[in-house]
Amino acid sequence: MVSKKKNRFKYWTGQVHLWLGLTSGLFVCFLGITGCILAFEREIENITQPYRFASVEQHALLAPSLLKKIADAELPGKHAHSVGYQQGKASQVVYFAENPSYYWIVFLNPYTGKVLKVKNMDDDFFRIMIMGHYYLWLPPNIGQPILASATLMFLCLLISGLILWWPKNKAASKKRFSIKWNAKWKRVNYDLHNVLGFYMTWILIFIAITGLVMGFQWFAKSVYWLSSGGDQMKPFAESYSDTTSVNLAISKKPAIDILWAQTLNNLPGYTGGIEVHVPENAKSAIEVALNPDTDTYWKADYLYYDQYSLKEMEVTHSYGKLANASMADKITRMNYDIHVGAIVGLPGKIAAFLASLIAASLPITGFMIWRGRKRKKAAQV
Repeated sequence: MVSKKKNRFKYWTGQVHLWLGLTSGLFVCFLGITGCILAFEREIENITQPYRFASVEQHALLAPSLLKKIADAELPGKHAHSVGYQQGKASQVVYFAENPSYYWIVFLNPYTGKVLKVKNMDDDFFRIMIMGHYYLWLPPNIGQPILASATLMFLCLLISGLILWWPKNKAASKKRFSIKWNAKWKRVNYDLHNVLGFYMTWILIFIAITGLVMGFQWFAKSVYWLSSGGDQMKPFAESYSDTTSVNLAISKKPAIDILWAQTLNNLPGYTGGIEVHVPENAKSAIEVALNPDTDTYWKADYLYYDQYSLKEMEVTHSYGKLANASMADKITRMNYDIHVGAIVGLPGKIAAFLASLIAASLPITGFMIWRGRKRKKAAQV
């Protein structure tokens, strides 16, 4: 009786695995291929885009307002979003807006103000790949739910695949850990699907879960609730300046310059990334982002200041000071770095690349297994 129940369970698990695979296969393959392309985005950009670098010089850096003024002349009519600095790198003045939509970056030498590159990011290869990976090149409210749903199916496929892979006994387990390369093609294909799928499942589960956190708000809130022991995720909220507290002494000098200089004075010898965000309007706060490890994002401190009084403003959401972040907040911050493997450096990126490559192959090898069995049944009839 127990054996029959087990067989019935595996049968229905197999049916779920089959139909979810057939439904989501093309999307999973697409996500795997684009994931491979994006795995080493930063490394490829650093090799192929020399304008991202600027030699360290002995004289002072130009203030954010001066770099912004030079960049504004290159993109008249557009509003600067932020000015970024990092030792050995070009400064980046970012122009980003949703309505009307645009995304440009002006790369400048931070010591001389020389314009190194004016780049429309909508034409950037990796930006195009990201838009496909996130939204399938459709409007976000359409493309994101489609790919997030496919990712949810893929997570179910990984779990059901493990159940189906699990050997009945020790003798069967010997065949589950290696590929029999000298066998017929059908057996090799079967092993490629099962063996490689097993080894990469443990990485792909993390990639799928982190992808779902970005794809579904309900999933992100659920992960936060579990990791916090039952607390609700605090939504991100804009910080606003007090427009009645204009300081005339401060207003003689650009607020972004004062805060930038103050930040540098407070961090002697700092070599990480600094981003000063330009206020969008009269009510906006000024954000200063400090990232000590520019290979990842989760360790960054996000500081908010009233643009008139220059007083620091405390926030309650996850994206404030790292020291104030709870464990659940830190897990939320780590999500993207886990997704791309950067959380453990280059080995993690290599693992993410290989896992994405295998993920792209699983729908193909799985379809071939199903097609072969279907043909065999048809021949028997």
